[in-house]
Amino acid sequence: MNAVELFDLELNILLEAIYQRYHYDFRDYAVSSLHRRVRQAMDRYRCASVAEFQHRLMHEPVLFAQSMHYFTVQVSEMFRDPGYFLALREQVVPVLRTYPSCKVWVAGCSTGEEVWSLAILFQEEGLLDRTVIYATDINPDALTAAEKGVFPVDRIAQFSRSYLAAGGRSSLSDYYSTAYGGALFDRGLKRNIVFADHSLATDAVFSEVHLVSCRNVLIYFKRSLQDRAVGLFHEALVHRGFLGIGSKESLQFGVHAPSFEVLAREQRLYRKIA
Repeated sequence: MNAVELFDLELNILLEAIYQRYHYDFRDYAVSSLHRRVRQAMDRYRCASVAEFQHRLMHEPVLFAQSMHYFTVQVSEMFRDPGYFLALREQVVPVLRTYPSCKVWVAGCSTGEEVWSLAILFQEEGLLDRTVIYATDINPDALTAAEKGVFPVDRIAQFSRSYLAAGGRSSLSDYYSTAYGGALFDRGLKRNIVFADHSLATDAVFSEVHLVSCRNVLIYFKRSLQDRAVGLFHEALVHRGFLGIGSKESLQFGVHAPSFEVLAREQRLYRKIA
């Protein structure tokens, strides 16, 4: 057995141990991404092998909590891929207005940039007061950061450009105040946001929703877990509900592809048909 094969074997044992010990299931995450991130964690905690890293994680729950960001990718920005949000404004919002109330699920919300973006969009479209937005993730630290709604000031310029490109009706500065190098977004925007722990690998559907936005999450899953996640979204969506995924993701080869039609191909927006 060569070094790569040994690493793969130890990695599989590590993921099984994490599942048994902490009930977080990373076993069907994309291997290439896990390889890179586990090696980064090993370097950070000075572990010479995956086996040593596993031993420490099993016996040091605090270390496992600190290591969560290595197993879950927390990369996001406000109004990322502006065309997606513009398509929501132009093609999805008019339909959502026909409902007396609306529910949105942001699955894998990371540190909250997309959640706050959607809250601003729905506020500008007059829908926020009758909408509940469920923001879910498996990383408790990410959820805490998402709920705070504070982002570094040096990221705001890019956020503002994307906001305008996404059809923003005002100035992004209308929605935040700055202090101590951070931009704190308006507390009123989260009045109808529910932040909650949820795993696409192990948990079930928790509500019926009109829109699911799960962007740049499926790309880190193996096909079997992608199918499980999309199955959850299909089950959660109302008849003719909407699903948005990341710009490098597709439903095309999944088992649930026949249950969706393409609404905006470039923006990866779909609509449930069955």
